[in-house]
Amino acid sequence: MGRKFFVGGNWKCNGTTEEVKKIVSTLNDAQVPSSDVVEVVVSPPYVFLPLVKSSLRPDFHVAAQNCWVKKGGAFTGEVSAEMLVNLGIPWVILGHSERRSLLNESNELVGDKVAYALSQGLKVIACVGETLEQREAGSTTEVVAAQTKAIAARVSNWADVVLAYEPVWAIGTGKVASPAQAQEVHFELRKWLHANTSPEVAATTRIIYGGSVNGANCKELAAKPDVDGFLVGGASLKPEFIDIIKSAEVKKSA
Repeated sequence: MGRKFFVGGNWKCNGTTEEVKKIVSTLNDAQVPSSDVVEVVVSPPYVFLPLVKSSLRPDFHVAAQNCWVKKGGAFTGEVSAEMLVNLGIPWVILGHSERRSLLNESNELVGDKVAYALSQGLKVIACVGETLEQREAGSTTEVVAAQTKAIAARVSNWADVVLAYEPVWAIGTGKVASPAQAQEVHFELRKWLHANTSPEVAATTRIIYGGSVNGANCKELAAKPDVDGFLVGGASLKPEFIDIIKSAEVKKSA
């Protein structure tokens, strides 16, 4: 049994109640491959989590975009893993590059967040990726390995972790890592997992790509052997998200 294709939609800080209802309606009406072929998870802003969870078709799941690093308490403005579990939210995105760059979340903090979320029963989409400067300096592999190492140092069971490779220079810029570039980093990540966790973790952990994925480029990216799906930003707010989900068929027929 191969790794099940995974498509996540990160809605980021977007949407009104009416817009969210419209997106959910589009998803609910979509003809897509079965949940045996593709796992679909959408991530609305916190305030819309209950609305989306209650109205979204049951074969699609919901993720929060972040959560606090430990148990709740006097942490104004934060949302704890326990609260997400209480709401019945199964997934959380952690370590997204926007949080790393805009809010200075360190590799160590992200690792702690991943470990705590897992300990509370959440499944985690853990993000790694390099900046344009780091890529041009030839340090992509080192940067991504260091980010992954901070997670691996705190996590022993990878069954509920999806690793998302998101080159920062490709997020929301319209620039996309070429399929060959994406495959190269995914291959290196898998090789790192093989050497530093276990061959089983390397073989079973899904590594998904994020960074200006759209309906036009998803099939070619999906065809790469180490690309196990996508974490989609802007396009997840549009009908073309359905085309991206359907790109899972590329793997099925491979």
